[in-house]
Amino acid sequence: MRSALAQVDWRQPWFAPYRELGEALTRDAAQGAGLAAALNARRPALAPEFSAAQEQGAEPYESFVARTSRVPTRDNLHDFFNALVWLRFPALKRVLNRAHAAEIERSGVAPTRGALRDGLTLFDENGLLLHAPATLTLALTRRDWRELFITQRDLWREARFTVIGHALLEKLLAPRKAITAHVWLGDPEAGAAPAGLATPPFAPAYSTLPVLGIPGWWPANEDPAFYDDAAVFRPAGSHRSTGSARPCRS
Repeated sequence: MRSALAQVDWRQPWFAPYRELGEALTRDAAQGAGLAAALNARRPALAPEFSAAQEQGAEPYESFVARTSRVPTRDNLHDFFNALVWLRFPALKRVLNRAHAAEIERSGVAPTRGALRDGLTLFDENGLLLHAPATLTLALTRRDWRELFITQRDLWREARFTVIGHALLEKLLAPRKAITAHVWLGDPEAGAAPAGLATPPFAPAYSTLPVLGIPGWWPANEDPAFYDDAAVFRPAGSHRSTGSARPCRS
């Protein structure tokens, strides 16, 4: 785990909300602390405990977390980033977990999760919360990339945005232009889920956003020509796969 954590460049802007915790946990790991023990030593009151992955047994992951308030954690970067989001945004993660668990209790575990759990999983794995001026959110909804990133570029100074998806954080260890987030509108510091996220029937009200287009996140996007790549910055009405998030473990 120590060598894996050494791959993380905490100076990158997408890690900013997690940098202080992440650097501290990296130091703990370098001193020989196990991952679950290190996480538990730094968890806030609202966050669950972290435990060895085998404690889950055959019980569905989300059901186990909701019942025990313990998060089974493997010694890998995917689970590390999941734990980091739990530590930073415990109230939000609890809303997601309880919604998953309630749906499992209602419908059981099936080969397909259904619309509610699919939406929750996309947000949990690949989500980004955005609180921005209406001009930006409208441009995003319309996929008007020139308006969003060039014409209204200065408005990004008024925006607040945080990567919530732990799989997305993991993917950003190796940044590439085509990486997208599933964006929900909401204040990253509010500590709660965006309105309607955990309320069935779930209809995901998101837009996909190529995250390296965010001003200040990638040096190449200072050149307006960066946004001319139609394979990444696709116009409204074009198809983009939403299969970039890993499935949840239950």
